[in-house]
Amino acid sequence: MSSLSPASAASTPSSSLSSLLKQKMEIAKEIQRRQRTNKLRFYSPYAKQRDFHRAGLTHSERLFMAGNQLGKTVAGGAEWAIHLTGRYPDWWDGATFNTAPLLWAGSVTGESTRDNPQRILIGPPAIEDDWGTGFIPADCIRDRTRAMGVPNLLDSVVVRWGGGGDIQASESVIAFKAYEKGREKWQGPTVDGVWYDEEPPVDIYSEGLTRTNNGQRGQFTQMTFTPLLGMSTVVSRFVMPASDDIGDEARHVTSMTIDDAEHYSPEQRAKIIASYPAHEREARAKGIPTLGSGLIFPVLEEDIVVVPFKIPDIWKQIGGLDFGWDHPTAAVCLAYDADSDIVYVTKNYRKRQATPVIHAAAVKPWGSWLPWAWPHDGNNDTAAGENLASQYKAQGLHMLPERATFEDGSNSVEAGLMDMLDRMQTGRFKVFSTCVEWLEERRLYHRKDGKVVKERDDVISASRYALMMLRFAKMDTPAGQWKFTPRKVV
Repeated sequence: MSSLSPASAASTPSSSLSSLLKQKMEIAKEIQRRQRTNKLRFYSPYAKQRDFHRAGLTHSERLFMAGNQLGKTVAGGAEWAIHLTGRYPDWWDGATFNTAPLLWAGSVTGESTRDNPQRILIGPPAIEDDWGTGFIPADCIRDRTRAMGVPNLLDSVVVRWGGGGDIQASESVIAFKAYEKGREKWQGPTVDGVWYDEEPPVDIYSEGLTRTNNGQRGQFTQMTFTPLLGMSTVVSRFVMPASDDIGDEARHVTSMTIDDAEHYSPEQRAKIIASYPAHEREARAKGIPTLGSGLIFPVLEEDIVVVPFKIPDIWKQIGGLDFGWDHPTAAVCLAYDADSDIVYVTKNYRKRQATPVIHAAAVKPWGSWLPWAWPHDGNNDTAAGENLASQYKAQGLHMLPERATFEDGSNSVEAGLMDMLDRMQTGRFKVFSTCVEWLEERRLYHRKDGKVVKERDDVISASRYALMMLRFAKMDTPAGQWKFTPRKVV
C-alpha cells in the first residue's frame, strides 16, 4: 500500500483550502455579474416612486415632479424597462401591456437623452462592455442601432419581451428622441407610450401624446423632471388646468421632495439644500415650480412645517370646509395656542365628486364637538332643495349658524390671505408635516397678472374660512355643552 509523503500530506489541506477559496470567489463574482446585468430584479421603489407607478393604471398622463437627484428618472427608467421586458414584479399594481410595446424616451438634446434615459435603461454610454447594466437586463437586449451625430447615442434597441410561463416571447422596441430636433421628428408611427425626461416644449409634448392615441392603452405618457422653468404651459396643464379642461381627470401629478428620498440622511439633506442658491432651493430640493413674486405665500416650507404632536386639552380647535364637486371638497382642522397666538393646521382632507354623506363621515372622527366654518356658497340651495350647510349639519357636524366672516362682517379673500401670510412670516402659523395636501397646494398657490389663481386651492380655502372664524373655536368639551354665540352687529 502506498502512502503520502509527509511533504505531500502537509500540502493537501492547503490545496483544498485554496480551491475552496477560488470557488467562493468565482461564485461571488458570478453573483455580482448577475446583479449588475439584471438590475431590474432588484428595483425596490420608494413610497413616492410606487405612487407614480400605481397611478399609471388609471391615468393616461403622469408627471413625476421632484427635486434634483431624488429618483424621478430612476422611476421612469425602471417602469419603461418593466414594460419593455414584460417582467412585472409581484408587487406591481400599475399599468401593464399584453403584447410587446413600442415605446419612446426623450430629453432636451441628443447628449442629455444619451446621458439620462439611455444610461438608465442600457448602462454607461461610453463603456459598451457595460451595456446591459441598466434597467433592461443584458439577456433581454437583442439588437441596437446607433444614432448619427452624437457619440454613443443609440437610435433604438430591440428588447426581448415575455417568454415566461404562458407568455410567448416576442420583441419590444425602445426608440430615443431629442426635443431639439423639433416637432417633425416626433411625428410618424403609432407608439404605445412616451417618456419625457426633462420638461418638453408644449408642442413636443402634444405631438408625442398624439402618437399614443391608438396605442395599446390609448394615450399613455410619463414625464420626470425638476420644474426649473416655473409655472410653464406644460406644468400648468397638470397642476393648474383650466376649469373647462376635460382631460384633467386623465392626468396625475406625483410630487417628491428631498425628505421623501430615502437614500439621504438628515445631515446630507441639510447640506444639499444649503448648497443650492436661495432662489432655486424650492425647485431643486422640493420639486416646486419657481413662481417668483407670483407666489402668494413666499415663505420657506421648513419655516412653517412642524412634526405632529398631541394637542393640549386647553387649546381651542375649529374645522373649516370648502364645498365642491368638480373641484374637490376640502376640510381642515386648526388648533389654536392662545398663549403664543399660534395657529396650527393639524389635519386636512380633500376629495372630489362625493356627497356630503361621504365627506362628513371622513371628518367626523376629528371630533363630534368640533365647530365648522363654511363659505358663502353653503347657503345656496342644491338640486335636493336643501342648502349644503344644512346637509352637513344633518350628518352630525356642528356647522356654525353663519357663513365665515371676519368679526366686522366682511369676508375679503385678500384680507384672509394677508392674515395667513402675516402669521407665517411672524412664526404664528404652522402646519403639521402630515398635511400633505395643504403643503402641495401652498407650493403652487400663486397670482397671475396680480390676481389670485383660483385653482387647486381647496384645502387652503378651507383653512382661510376656519381662520376667519377662529373666535368661535372650542375646546374638546362634552356634547351638549357646545354652543354658538353670534357676532354683534353695531
